[in-house]
Amino acid sequence: MVPSLPYSFSATPAALAANVAKRLPELATLERVLKGLHGRARIEVEATVHRGDVEFPIYSVSIGSTDPKAPCLAILGGVHGLERIGSEVTIAWLQTLSEMLTWDRTLEQRLGTTRLCFMPIVNPIGMFLTKRANGNGVDLMRNAPVEAEEKPMFLVGGHRHSPRLPWFRGPGTTEGEMEVEAKAVISFVRREVFPSSASLAVDVHSGFGSMDRLWFPYAKTLRPPPHLAEISALKRLFDRSYPNHFYKIEPQAKNYTTHGDLWDYLYEEQLTAPGRGVFIPWTLELGSWLWLKKNPRQLFSSLGPFNPVQPHRLQRILRRHLTLFDFLHRAVACAEAWTGLSAEGRRQLSSSALELWYERKQGG
Repeated sequence: MVPSLPYSFSATPAALAANVAKRLPELATLERVLKGLHGRARIEVEATVHRGDVEFPIYSVSIGSTDPKAPCLAILGGVHGLERIGSEVTIAWLQTLSEMLTWDRTLEQRLGTTRLCFMPIVNPIGMFLTKRANGNGVDLMRNAPVEAEEKPMFLVGGHRHSPRLPWFRGPGTTEGEMEVEAKAVISFVRREVFPSSASLAVDVHSGFGSMDRLWFPYAKTLRPPPHLAEISALKRLFDRSYPNHFYKIEPQAKNYTTHGDLWDYLYEEQLTAPGRGVFIPWTLELGSWLWLKKNPRQLFSSLGPFNPVQPHRLQRILRRHLTLFDFLHRAVACAEAWTGLSAEGRRQLSSSALELWYERKQGG
């Protein structure tokens, strides 16, 4: 493990540091937030990646209980370098928490028995270069050793033809051959999330559809996941608590299947570990097509199809998801509300979920 100190480019020549700050301002913002969290969070540099003479840190942050079994919510962003809004949304909530921890005793009490974990910039070189893939041309969400059960779309579902083509999986077929950034996510989740009695992860992306979607496993198959009842129970809690919310909640594979999904890989690993708690990874897919509809000129920008460009729209997106994150934190703190299901409750929830998302009744 690299020393858990803010990197801040202290050893980087001034000209290089200025170039990085210009092309990757999210990293400078994150480091300012980390300084404000000094003494109230555990900060790690999970790994470093290099581009020319610049070394980029991949930070993780853990706030709250140090009990490994404490319920946990993890938020990640910046897996795809073009979708930098994911990092901005993640950092915005981290900044809000940093300020609230100076005065909000109720938040402090909740964090006494729960843990919030963050990896705000998973793919710093991709963001620096304004590319979806990492510095090696690998799509980190196609990089895990997972094969789709249903044939994915050509290229989009992941391939091994060439890093010059988008959605390249990388040449390797084992965890040891995965990219540094993907390994960093795996290490972070195994350490901070897997031991928890109940945990949720949210990976923030953009670029699909005209509405915000919450996707749950699987990406590799149209089969429902084993925790379908818990997912349905969590959705019911959210629908009843916030009946006017704007998210479409659905399985990712309903839209498309892929090879190499990192969350499928981690989800199935947790399933096979005896005695571990419930772990459900989610993808928050921000509906960027709506931004394009309102401002078609964004199409002529490399970042335009995936990020809100207008300042007022960016501000709206940065505050738009705070209610969701707060709900999910409360949900892990009170996990028995969606994990402590009776046999009959599980049967009913699974049956209704199969009809809603898979268009069939239980056992069909």
